[in-house]
Amino acid sequence: MIDDVELLIAGGGLTGLLLGAACGGAGLTVGVVDRQDPAESIRDDFDGRSSAIAHGSQRVLDAIGLWPSIAADAEPILEIRVVDDDSSLFLHYDHRELESHTPLGYIVENRVLRRILMERVRSMPNLVLFAPFVVDSALSSSLATTASLSGGGQIRARLIAAAEGQKSTLRGAAGIPTVEWRYAQAGIVTTVQHERPHRGVAVEHFLPAGPFAILPMTGNRSSIVWTERAELVPRLMNLSDSAFATELAARFGDFLGTIEPIGPRWAYPLALLLATSYIAPRLALVGEAAHVIHPIAGQGLNLGIRDVAVLAELVIDARRLGLDIGDTPVLHRYQQWRRFDAMALAAVTDGLNRLFSNSLPPIRLARDVGLAVVQRLRPLKRLLMRDAMGVAGDLPRLVRGEPL
Repeated sequence: MIDDVELLIAGGGLTGLLLGAACGGAGLTVGVVDRQDPAESIRDDFDGRSSAIAHGSQRVLDAIGLWPSIAADAEPILEIRVVDDDSSLFLHYDHRELESHTPLGYIVENRVLRRILMERVRSMPNLVLFAPFVVDSALSSSLATTASLSGGGQIRARLIAAAEGQKSTLRGAAGIPTVEWRYAQAGIVTTVQHERPHRGVAVEHFLPAGPFAILPMTGNRSSIVWTERAELVPRLMNLSDSAFATELAARFGDFLGTIEPIGPRWAYPLALLLATSYIAPRLALVGEAAHVIHPIAGQGLNLGIRDVAVLAELVIDARRLGLDIGDTPVLHRYQQWRRFDAMALAAVTDGLNRLFSNSLPPIRLARDVGLAVVQRLRPLKRLLMRDAMGVAGDLPRLVRGEPL
């Protein structure tokens, strides 16, 4: 038996579920295939990480109607302080420097995002969740594409969106090459509780091994994204709780008083990946299936959210005009709109990581002078702030806060 949908989404992570919520909410019949059992994926211990939600991404969530359910668990980022090791020079972003005085972004726990998204897609009568399954293969024709699922089922769709992550099976099956490399770094993620309030200030502290980010969460808590040399990470992960807390405190500093790690630790290798094409016949790559970047600026999920905003707009507009949502012009427009943004951000994050993970004195001097110059040039700083907020460039309707 073959199920029929207009849009099939392979992958039920944050990006895949958001695309399903956006397109399903606009009237498309949608199928989402995910390898995880839904009951497992919304457990509190399934994903203990937090995500930085840029202001533009918050607009997307609000336009889709999800933000009211998220807002109470979202901590506004009111200031960002960028510090280079022990230098006295720094860069300081403050939301009060913007005319709108809107927060620069928000920190939200992934478990909250996943729960709200899962509740939304499960409530949609025109969206079907196929789980736990994976899309094994897809066969495209001039009219449709048919996906074969693990377990033997088939789903026919006008378009498949591959949102299965950086090891995308559909990207590989379509023969789309990638440019990729591993960094000699790994990321450690955990949550700490601290004595003093953070007052909505995020800190990006550049150390010789890589950036050490302190991101404000609700309550007197912060999310830590600690970039370290890959060969040291297994030892750090195997430390006792007290020894790990000591290592953490040495990098954290005492500006928030006594700190205490709470909850588990996660470690993951860091890599860069760019698909050479975001499209194939009746296939669009979304999120980490298309691009993986260094977490130095906390922009990974925001890139995926912008993919969702663009693809949803193009698909919905094509459907309203009675056009084929999987037709080549729709897909080419998607690639044209999204590729430059991802490539530019990948280049910037890669360059910043290499620049700030270098302890040569002339390079340290040059980057510290650069921070000081940007700090003094207010028009340039406001431009960089808007870019970090995800509200610069050719914006799709959802990023502008407008409904589909």
